[in-house]
Amino acid sequence: MHTYISSEGEDIRAIVVPHAGYVFSGNVAASAYNLLRKSPRKTVFLIGSSHHALFEKASIYYSGSYVTPLGEVPVDVEIAGRLLENSDVFGFFPEAHKKEHSLEVQLPFLQYVMSEPFKIVPVIIGSQSKDLPGKIAEGLAPFFADRQNLFIISTDLSHYPLYNEALKIDQATTEALCTNDPELFYEYIKTSERRQYSDLATSMCGWTSALVLLNITRNLENIAYQPVLYQNSGDIPIYGDKSHVVGYQSVAVVRKQKEQHKEYSLSDEEKQELLDLAHEAIREAVRGGDVPGSKVIQPADTLSGKQGAFVSVYVQDELRGCIGRIVSEDPLYDTIRKMAAASATQDSRFRSIGTRELDSVQIEISVLSPLRKITSTEEIIPGKHGILIRKGFNSGTFLPQVATKTGWSAEQLLQECSERKAGLGRDGWRDAEIFTYEALVFSDRED
Repeated sequence: MHTYISSEGEDIRAIVVPHAGYVFSGNVAASAYNLLRKSPRKTVFLIGSSHHALFEKASIYYSGSYVTPLGEVPVDVEIAGRLLENSDVFGFFPEAHKKEHSLEVQLPFLQYVMSEPFKIVPVIIGSQSKDLPGKIAEGLAPFFADRQNLFIISTDLSHYPLYNEALKIDQATTEALCTNDPELFYEYIKTSERRQYSDLATSMCGWTSALVLLNITRNLENIAYQPVLYQNSGDIPIYGDKSHVVGYQSVAVVRKQKEQHKEYSLSDEEKQELLDLAHEAIREAVRGGDVPGSKVIQPADTLSGKQGAFVSVYVQDELRGCIGRIVSEDPLYDTIRKMAAASATQDSRFRSIGTRELDSVQIEISVLSPLRKITSTEEIIPGKHGILIRKGFNSGTFLPQVATKTGWSAEQLLQECSERKAGLGRDGWRDAEIFTYEALVFSDRED
């Protein structure tokens, strides 16, 4: 539930925000809109999936203004008219706009944070066709390239599961969105509908709108999906009911400055700080306390990034736990603390660390680079690349160190990971999604 803070001058091209009543999701929506302060835009494309009407196109409201208690918001009639004229995928269906709240609830946020006047292009998607979002994306993509424009995707996450189930479902949905892979995201959405969760109606109510954005950004360089804030309706005091919840997640889609020939690194002092935080977290967890608050008062950017990480815990060179996250919504220093505590006390494959062993604990930390989807196994370099295999809701990973310790080839890594970690059998990787990543590995173990 941590907030992502954009760097100065960072180019936010789109945000994904919820559209429930303000008492439920207003805090999550505001967390993304706050990133837009001092970031004037000429035109805002509001994209939502219809809650009330069914039709086979995307409906664009093309005249007049929207009115809120904060004043009028004019429609960009020039762009709306151009879209209607130049593409058969767009039309105007009045019934789609009469009762649709998903776009309207975004307007007060925009009116509050925008420093200069702006116009909107309201787009409502009326079908759950797999192919429609791609066609819509073709028409909208040229406008995404203009920095004066902003895209807003209006969607909530899971509807009506139990509170703890929602946490799992919504994290998986956010991770699927943040891959910037429309095929993987669509497969996840379709598979999630068959999951055996109580009262789950959908994992994302506006998935067609999110799929439009993914189709626009999929081949663009330096685009990153950054989770901002997560809550669900069960977190809301007084009104929250944890027996049936709705999930809310805000995401910022940014174009990062291109950095060539620059590898991620940490200074010796920063590595030691993370190792110290890991030891501190383990001591508290083993002694029965909560994972402590971070002692990092003003963490450097290198320790605050939202990166995946694994923590391996050893006692006298014997592995006693290894838990991590491929993708994390937390700052790196918090991820290290949480994974260290979990590795020492929650890895079911090993005996938990005891209080008498605390002085003998040794730690190895692996800080991960972003996932990169591959199309050929020849792209895997054993010892350099970790791998992630994902098919539907099954997934498994091996860190780069696995190949170094075992001497396995790329195909052996895939076979073992597919069978042992993903539960897909030795050949299950052949029709699965495969990703690689790199790891910065350091430890306080003796060589």
